Amino acid sequence: MKKTFCALVVALTCIGIFGGCGGARRASADDPSNAPTVAVVKAVRQDLANDLTIASEFQPFQEIEIYAKVSGYIRKLHVDWGTHVREGQLLAELEIPELQQQLQEDEASVRRSEQNYSRASEELKRADSAYTVAHITYTRLAEVQKSRPELVAQQEVDVAQGKDQEASASVSAAKDAVAAAQQEMASTKAALEKDRALYAYSRITAPFEGVVTEIYAYTGALLPAGTSSNKGTLALCRLSQNNLLRLVIPVPERAVPDIHVGQTVAVDVSGLKRTFNGEIVRFSGQIDTQTRTMHTEVQVPNPKYELVPGMYASVRIPLQSAKNVVTVPVQGVRATGEGQGTVLIVGSDNRLETRTVTTGLQTAEHVEITSGLKPDERVVFGEQGQYKQGEFVKPKLIEPAKTE
Repeated sequence: MKKTFCALVVALTCIGIFGGCGGARRASADDPSNAPTVAVVKAVRQDLANDLTIASEFQPFQEIEIYAKVSGYIRKLHVDWGTHVREGQLLAELEIPELQQQLQEDEASVRRSEQNYSRASEELKRADSAYTVAHITYTRLAEVQKSRPELVAQQEVDVAQGKDQEASASVSAAKDAVAAAQQEMASTKAALEKDRALYAYSRITAPFEGVVTEIYAYTGALLPAGTSSNKGTLALCRLSQNNLLRLVIPVPERAVPDIHVGQTVAVDVSGLKRTFNGEIVRFSGQIDTQTRTMHTEVQVPNPKYELVPGMYASVRIPLQSAKNVVTVPVQGVRATGEGQGTVLIVGSDNRLETRTVTTGLQTAEHVEITSGLKPDERVVFGEQGQYKQGEFVKPKLIEPAKTE
């Protein structure tokens, strides 16, 4: 009996000792001073957009070289490098002595043809008057002969008839002369207008608003007529329309379905450290089989001439977007398959919970969570493999650094 009592005491003592040790371990596991600190972020609702960034170089909306229509010497030059000009503004005046002399000859020819026309018109009036008198005389004699044949001889009637026909022929000839003089006058006036039009090209004007980016000839230089196909013909200057610039970008084949005319894009100019708004205005509608890209053009307004052709820019084209969706940083999701992943959640009791989520749109910084996660839930940021399900942790809320 005594031995049985001793054995019971020993057993109870061991149970107490081992039970106390187990309780000490549990207390140590839940002790905040021993729990590991983990970085967490909150799931939040926000808009996501997946952008395609393509570098390009600004080009003038249009750029041409200004040639002279007629050959002549530069008498006065009104522009120089960098001059901003309006549409129709005078760029240079040419001196063309030969054309000035031709204009004087044309004016003299017009005056002569007008005089010939006036003379022919007067001759027509005289012939018409003579015909009227001859015709009246013949008509009266013919009527008298019919009523009183004995009063008028047949010979007088025949002479009157001949004069009437002669006067009629003179009228016809006078009309032809008037028509010829009129045609001559029209021809000389047309020649005068043609030479005047050519002489008007002695004033070289700007075809559009722009900037003179280069000067090729100065006062006194001979500018040949730029009507031949000779590429060596000397131009006056180069004019660029810079108040509206264009960017030509090669859009990859995968992004072609997301490109639309009229779409607004962001244009980042690193040289100015600014972002401008651009608009997709046209694209070729065909994939280049060599590069697997499509020619696309973006226009950027430049009313203050802050941008200069030749500057580099990066065009950000939005391809996909999602509005007001639950998101977490990409470092908080472990991908397990297409549209699937897992996250580590820190519960209200500061214990870890592994949860399966469904993912959607992914950008460089965030992932859309379509199911499995609610806003404001705390997600472990970074490596998940070092933690265990149910582990007690000390969460530390952080703000992930944004990528540039």
